[in-house]
Amino acid sequence: MTRKPPYFILYSIMLRELTELFRYRDLLIQLVIRDLRVRYKNSILGFFWSLVNPLLQVATITIIVKYVMRLGIPNYSAYLLVAFLPWTFFQMALMDASQSVLMHHDLLKKVYFPREVLPLSTVIANLIHFLLSICVFFAYLLILGTPITIGWLMLPVLILIEFLLVCGIALFISCLNVFYEDIKYIVSVLLNIFFYLTPIMYLSEMVHKGLTAIGYEKWFILYQLNPLNAIIIAFRKLLLPPYKVPPERTIAEQFKNMPDMAFDWRFLAIAAGVSLIIAILGYAFFNSRKWIFAEQT
Repeated sequence: MTRKPPYFILYSIMLRELTELFRYRDLLIQLVIRDLRVRYKNSILGFFWSLVNPLLQVATITIIVKYVMRLGIPNYSAYLLVAFLPWTFFQMALMDASQSVLMHHDLLKKVYFPREVLPLSTVIANLIHFLLSICVFFAYLLILGTPITIGWLMLPVLILIEFLLVCGIALFISCLNVFYEDIKYIVSVLLNIFFYLTPIMYLSEMVHKGLTAIGYEKWFILYQLNPLNAIIIAFRKLLLPPYKVPPERTIAEQFKNMPDMAFDWRFLAIAAGVSLIIAILGYAFFNSRKWIFAEQT
């Protein structure tokens, strides 16, 4: 009898688990709908509350940059918002997913269903909010008179790459949080750190210029190898036209030699590959432990 290679066994197990998940797609849809309903129950503004935090942060930073630092990049708020929206999806999806299994501990002991439905439903619910916020952002660009670039055709690809990345990480942390409840606090701390390490409040060109000034230009390659950084940069580069700094601005003297850098597709391709690997590993890790959740809760 021929022994099957390990990768074939792993593929067979993964296919079986995905088939089982597909059989429970109605449950997944119902959990997503319930999450959307409960989140803004008795709320007048509903979905728009999810936009309040990023909009306030964008407004604050824009005022500081425009009137205090006097860095006169036209429509700088758009360059901030296009980065804040995918970051908000990343942050909120992971925070919600970290507690998704424990929040349904009673259900785990009573009903059979694929446990991965729980974290995936929270990710998909946040994805729907993200898609709605993208629509609002598109309308915002039209109001500002910002040109709509051909890069918008790549939007579904960017969303898919980030979705895979978020799903993989969500499966890891939701599983680990069942056994170690400190995980949700660690995730919160790490997200706060990564917020400043990700080109959200600033442009990636600023990072490149800063590293070049101190002789560490090659570190910028490592910076872009972070899949989240590559995704955020791709959103900014593909959905918005190149920025321009008016030379008459006082602080703009510092940025005269900081032209808009061309988008490097290689890092987006690497981010796609890494995100897919993380999604597969996260799914395998979750499935290897999901049937002992009831014993831990």
